[in-house]
Amino acid sequence: MEHKHIYDAEGRQLCCTQTEKVYVNAGAKELLNGHHKHDGHDHDHDHDHDHALAGGDQWKLFTPPVISLVLLLLGIAFDNWISTSWFTGWVRLGWYVAAYLPVGIPVIKDAVKSISKGEVFSEFFLMAIATLGAFAIAEYPEAVAVMLFYAVGEVFQTLAVSRAKTNIKSLLDQRPDEVTIIKNNQSQVVKAETVEIGEIIQLKPGEKLGLDGELLSDTASFNTAALTGESKPDTKSKGESVLAGMINLNTVSLVKVTVAYTDSKLSKILELVQNATSQKAPTELFIRKFAKIYTPIVVFLAIGICLVPYFFVENYDFQDWLYRALIFLVISCPCALVISIPLGYFGGIGAASRNGILFKGSNFLDALANIQHVVMDKTGTMTEGVFKVQDIVFNDDVDRNTLLQKVNAVESLSTHPVATAIHEYVGKVDENIQLINAEEIAGHGLKATIDGKEILVGNFKLMNKYNIAYDVDPASIVYTTIAIAYDGRFAGYITIADSIKEDAQKTIDQLTAYNVKTTMLSGDKSSVVAFVAKKLGIQQAFGDLLPEDKVNKVKEIKAANQTVAFVGDGVNDAPVVALSDVGIAMGGLGSDATIETADVVIQDDKPSKIPLAINIGKQTKKVVWQNITLAFVVKGIVLLLGAGGLATMWEAVFADVGVSLIAILNAVRIQRMKF
Repeated sequence: MEHKHIYDAEGRQLCCTQTEKVYVNAGAKELLNGHHKHDGHDHDHDHDHDHALAGGDQWKLFTPPVISLVLLLLGIAFDNWISTSWFTGWVRLGWYVAAYLPVGIPVIKDAVKSISKGEVFSEFFLMAIATLGAFAIAEYPEAVAVMLFYAVGEVFQTLAVSRAKTNIKSLLDQRPDEVTIIKNNQSQVVKAETVEIGEIIQLKPGEKLGLDGELLSDTASFNTAALTGESKPDTKSKGESVLAGMINLNTVSLVKVTVAYTDSKLSKILELVQNATSQKAPTELFIRKFAKIYTPIVVFLAIGICLVPYFFVENYDFQDWLYRALIFLVISCPCALVISIPLGYFGGIGAASRNGILFKGSNFLDALANIQHVVMDKTGTMTEGVFKVQDIVFNDDVDRNTLLQKVNAVESLSTHPVATAIHEYVGKVDENIQLINAEEIAGHGLKATIDGKEILVGNFKLMNKYNIAYDVDPASIVYTTIAIAYDGRFAGYITIADSIKEDAQKTIDQLTAYNVKTTMLSGDKSSVVAFVAKKLGIQQAFGDLLPEDKVNKVKEIKAANQTVAFVGDGVNDAPVVALSDVGIAMGGLGSDATIETADVVIQDDKPSKIPLAINIGKQTKKVVWQNITLAFVVKGIVLLLGAGGLATMWEAVFADVGVSLIAILNAVRIQRMKF
């Protein structure tokens, strides 16, 4: 059956490369192509390797290089330090061939396999012809050394990718395989995926919840770190939602399953991060495309280095120029770039996930690193989204408690957050109060009749509508205001406010330190928005906005050639999220729609995660460009030296494998960073 190469959407070849071999050996092939092992895609390749490397498997990877290294060192010793009469001719050749085979045979096999499938200019081909050529000109130790260090580099690449896979998987695959359910007053352990909606799970202290559900116990405390990165316990009350991945901290709790196993928030998050690896950053895509063009060009240049001097050099020595060409080939291998760069982005995605931030692709890591302007919603983003009564200003001739009870009764007709704030302040509605002809006046408030007298509860526009005279300047009141009139007279007003989040100030300070401009857009009252913005130090603020107004404001910012990140709830602000360069959703843990809409999901409600996400993007990009610079500078210098006959195969080994190892270790550093 004819083999067909596999390419991604950007034309990047996914098969017949060293990159594919490394990822398959590391049990992380889905990180390479962004597919899941059960997604129905047939990739025409071997069997499924979707398991991380165990300790024993890791040591097995080192066995061939160790055998080769021992034989190589002995051979070099016999050549230089231990005088022997037998270590010559065919014996010497056979010894180095034996040293070469453990590391060389797999590469030669991969080269032949790639050629048979139409991919001639692979990394395997470069290494094979370079080392076999070295054998042909009797440079045996160099030939073995090149292949040995190439094999060692491949092992370290495999281990690094395996680590990245393990880190991402351990962060997200938090679902227990089994759960305890209660049936007929009996507990039984079953597979989590077999539990149906409506069944009751018993969760003991220290156990991890396997499915999303509703808490049946009065209260329970949970560790939500696996989902939000937040170590502080979260106490839930009866009837509240609890999610798969949460760990019960105190007493035995009962949870009623409300969502199927595969539809849980954790499953969606796991899928999101797994798929993030298929969205490549522009830097990564460029390097892939560059390597695809660069490798065949270098092969033809090497042929030219070997043959062209014949026509121009007086004392042309074929063996000397072939050696230079082989050095050129070894140096040219693009391994350092094609492995270390995606590894750097995996590290960034993993570091973000560890802090409760989900990136839908490494391209958004790059985009956030370059962001110039953060535009944010107010309610629920920089404020708690929970309104509370601040001041009650009634006329002196008004019975405060009696009027509050009447206002509370009227507000019981509404589900608006303002009504909820009044209910929480006043308490239970007095059932003795009879409301007659109650109605809601859109955009204004509520009207009803109590004890034969009309009561109006709403904004000052409602007062104007019914010609109620008042001696208050609404514009002078900062907070959201509820004006009240009773029996045709203005009785006073209640102010309602939403408290600013405790880390909101830190967020704006950090964004300012990154030279990122800030703007607040909100549908709330302009004076309230301006007050919050001024208190936090946000540079621009606009209130009383409809969704289309927010879109126009963002368009104005983008028209000034600024890259924009919009932070909101990801649902109501979907048009603005779609327009911005990066859409960031706050509190995405509780909303499926948020996960679908945004490019970056902050799993808790902390705005301080916004500058943290930007910092992770900046650090990831910094490491990636360190690797690119290192590879190009070192390879460029040694390529010139090799072509001029000033570099040996040992320098070539460093320029290829040495640079690869340094770049990989630098990329792995992201996974260890504390943000």
